[in-house]
Amino acid sequence: MAEWFEDESFWIELYPYMFSEERFAQAEDDVEKLLKLVEVPGKTVLDLCCGPGRISILLAKRGFAVTGVDRTAFLLDKAKERAKSANVQVEWIQEDMRNFLRPGAFDLVLNMFTSFGYFDNKDEDVKVLENMFTNLKPGGACVIDVFGKEMLAKIYQPTHSEAVADGSILVERHEIFDEWTRIRNEWILIKDGKAKTFKFHHTVYSAQELRDRLEKVGFHKVRIYGNLDGKPYGLDAERLIAAACKPV
Repeated sequence: MAEWFEDESFWIELYPYMFSEERFAQAEDDVEKLLKLVEVPGKTVLDLCCGPGRISILLAKRGFAVTGVDRTAFLLDKAKERAKSANVQVEWIQEDMRNFLRPGAFDLVLNMFTSFGYFDNKDEDVKVLENMFTNLKPGGACVIDVFGKEMLAKIYQPTHSEAVADGSILVERHEIFDEWTRIRNEWILIKDGKAKTFKFHHTVYSAQELRDRLEKVGFHKVRIYGNLDGKPYGLDAERLIAAACKPV
């Protein structure tokens, strides 16, 4: 049975709301902070679940040899268009992150913008971490950026709505399930008098849960931050940022 993220129409319809021009503009600052947060021993980067190339392209502009991997053709097409406009070269690969392997090829592996925890089988998240570890050179670093369970518990609301700049209304409905390990989401997009519904779900990790899984697959020097500035992961955390290294 197909999982929700395999439906290309999900990404096509919601692309303007997930990847606004403001979010692309914010990426410049994100990359600046990211490169200060971790010590990258070389110039090869794997951007896993790269989407439309928000981070990949900016790293390529800074002289990194970047490989962007995503399973969605539509998002990769968007990434290729943006890379061409920016006049940079990025290796784009259409592949599921559970399957992409290039052992010992990268100095930095990234998984940004809550692209971790999609799978119905939680063991497959560990498989992704194993792949990240395998793909790193000894001494390489990885960074994972998600919305943490502690933050979700603090602000959780079953329903939320907002008016979007294009005049549409986005209604979000949320339900915690599976003993507070997963969240089920329903987004209702009301535009031009018509409503479309999109459903998706994913696992939510606490800082300790993510740390435990990183250490389980072999990472060491695991650090947890509350944003890309390196702020402590506490009550005022904005994101759950996990940085770790592969032993030399």
